[in-house]
Amino acid sequence: MGYGNSCYGDCGFDGVFSLLFVLFILLIIVGTISS
Repeated sequence: MGYGNSCYGDCGFDGVFSLLFVLFILLIIVGTISS
């Protein structure tokens, strides 16, 4: 996953945002599979 690799100033915010984005996608996938 190359989401938080490009740092142009605020790497911390970019890392947190990409982590939340990946977790959100995984949550959708798990919800779709379980239902």
